[in-house]
Amino acid sequence: MSTTIRRPLTLIFIILAIASAAMSMLQSLLNPALPLIQHELNTTQTATTWILTAWALSAAASTPLVGRMGDLFGKKRTILFALGAIVAGSILATFAPSIGLLLAGRVLQGLGGAVFPLAFGLIRENFPTARVAGAVGIMSSVIAVGGGLGSVLAGPIVDALGWRALFWLPATVVAVVAIGAAFVLPESEDRPGGRLRPLGAVLLAGWLVALLLPLSNGSRWGWASPLTIGLFVLAAVLIFAWIRIEASSPTPIVDMKMMRLPAVWTTNLVAFLFGAGMFAMIAFVPQYVQTNPAEGYGFGATLTLAGLVILPMTVGMAVGGVFSAPLTRSFGYRLPLMLASAMGAIGSALIVIEHFALWQIALACGIYGLGLGIAYAALTNVIVGAVPAHQTGVATGMNTNIRTVGGAVGTAVFGAIVTSTANGEGIPTAAGYTAGFVFITITGIAATAAAALIPRRRPAPTETREELRDEALEAEAAVVIAAAGAALPATEIPGIEIARDLDAAPDHRDGVAVR
Repeated sequence: MSTTIRRPLTLIFIILAIASAAMSMLQSLLNPALPLIQHELNTTQTATTWILTAWALSAAASTPLVGRMGDLFGKKRTILFALGAIVAGSILATFAPSIGLLLAGRVLQGLGGAVFPLAFGLIRENFPTARVAGAVGIMSSVIAVGGGLGSVLAGPIVDALGWRALFWLPATVVAVVAIGAAFVLPESEDRPGGRLRPLGAVLLAGWLVALLLPLSNGSRWGWASPLTIGLFVLAAVLIFAWIRIEASSPTPIVDMKMMRLPAVWTTNLVAFLFGAGMFAMIAFVPQYVQTNPAEGYGFGATLTLAGLVILPMTVGMAVGGVFSAPLTRSFGYRLPLMLASAMGAIGSALIVIEHFALWQIALACGIYGLGLGIAYAALTNVIVGAVPAHQTGVATGMNTNIRTVGGAVGTAVFGAIVTSTANGEGIPTAAGYTAGFVFITITGIAATAAAALIPRRRPAPTETREELRDEALEAEAAVVIAAAGAALPATEIPGIEIARDLDAAPDHRDGVAVR
């Protein structure tokens, strides 16, 4: 048993939470500003949509690879690399005079997607075993909230500071966090060694790009076009080759035996379905409420008002993430995930039934977000608890990627449903949107059924009363950080003393108390 220098766990958690939330916000922060960017850079709508696609492809390809690098070579140095990529990409995009350089900046930003699995890995390595589930749950909630806050904050930021602030604000925050991380985060001591095999890395990145490209652009290219079909075929071939290579490799990037574990594949299936619903909700609810009422639906909402309609979803994610750990302790993983999936189905079904006032849509989004918060925290905890410690980064990275793929599929299907009903002017009908929200409801029902397949597991009730108190305080702090705006520099929060005695708590890893 090695003796390590204990770092302030609360400070570690806050550093990781702000970094993860900032990265998560980059996923949705630019969506509302795309028309303005297109106009000011004098580019085409097709080129502008690549601002989202370039980030998604870069994040998808790099997340499991960089996560695996963290498992092999140390998570601190790897997370500093990821944060540096976010800062460099944000600076490049801030001053980009053309769409080409802006896209290059977005690709660099996407390399920071590995912040998520690295954060989970650092929590598992440094927190007492009894506190890992709660900390992972809150971190998952912060990540989910960050994604929702992006759409909410974009309007006010653009109105006050211009669209380039959507890049230099994150750059400032992440640069400060990176400096703090360099001094606060401990380096991994338990590293299995080995190396990344280039062929496996290339195949993994290749099939992810070949799959996500047509999913993101198929509606414009045509789903039956040679390019779309060809990329889908290429993705299938590359997936097959990648699985064969990884299965025969002594040091695979992704252990295929791990991916076949019952707890892992069932959790990834639920994550895929939740991703499909969540991304579609975030993408299309604002479009629905911004539609001119003259079309027979919509509310003519401004960009800022459309973001506020999504705000209850963000709040619901935060609340759900806080309650996920207590629910898991009491009922295991399966029941909370089934409940969360059912809440997602109920939230989207409410929009199908009642969508005649903004408050009805906001309420539905809140219910949906509450389910998301519970689910995302529990899903990550299932993965973390099911795999060996040295595979935490790559396992949670693949789970994140599967959610991303699910999001691409869900958005593509919803978009295809909506556009299939468009009138002669290209404007979708109310029936198209209704059918789209029925699709999201179906994904929620399917996620409920998939969650029932997750093996039963009730976490051991090893927390002491003091640890539970600290967990509640840390949860409160995480919600405040997220709700106050993860894109702002970290400041002291008056009136909250976070986990005062946390660093004095013993670590019970492997049944031995370690101070």
